[in-house]
Amino acid sequence: MDQSPEPGKKILLIYFSLSSQTNNLVLALSNGLEKANVTVVRERLVPVEQIRFPIGSIGGTIRLMIATFFRKRFPIEPIEPRCFDDYDLIILAGPTWSYNPSGPVLALFDRDGRRLFNGRLVLPLISCRGYWRVHWWGLKNLLVKCGARVVNVMVFSHPSPEPWRTIGVFLKLAGAVPEKKTWLAGRYSKYGHTRQQLKEAGRFGKLIGRELARGGKNLHHLNFDTEIAQP
Repeated sequence: MDQSPEPGKKILLIYFSLSSQTNNLVLALSNGLEKANVTVVRERLVPVEQIRFPIGSIGGTIRLMIATFFRKRFPIEPIEPRCFDDYDLIILAGPTWSYNPSGPVLALFDRDGRRLFNGRLVLPLISCRGYWRVHWWGLKNLLVKCGARVVNVMVFSHPSPEPWRTIGVFLKLAGAVPEKKTWLAGRYSKYGHTRQQLKEAGRFGKLIGRELARGGKNLHHLNFDTEIAQP
């Protein structure tokens, strides 16, 4: 029989989502955690200036891709004071932007990184088109510099094969509807994550909850590398 977490187990789930893909994963993950009797505190990063989605033009999309490739920061509103409370685990979630963490997440590190992550167990969640390894390397380095103990990583990539995945995401950002392009038919069926991936995120939440029940010492051994999450 699965062991339920001890009363008082709390997780901070702090995240940024532009196109709702990370948000959908966060909600599914939260549902799994809460079914495992974990208290989840969610904090969504809010940019000071609204970032439009879709961007609406090819030129604007290219400019944003170049800016984010060079790790442009997007200032964010202050996070709630509760984020600095004690938690058994912090899950930091966000999308990959041009091989990097998103601009709002980078801004979070600049302003609050050490105060928020120093001495804490942190488990990143990455939502991406597919090229996530540079993002993960850079994010892990930022966390370690802030004094965090990085215990594992969860990665969910869009399910379509390349190069159609990249083409589809680019068209979506530019304001088109790639799923309805006849020349993409059969190659790019959907933007974003599938229902099966959201279900997998919920399962991950239960896994994390069960490990917290055992003291959370083996979070780094949990297997998040599945064909559903990263097809």
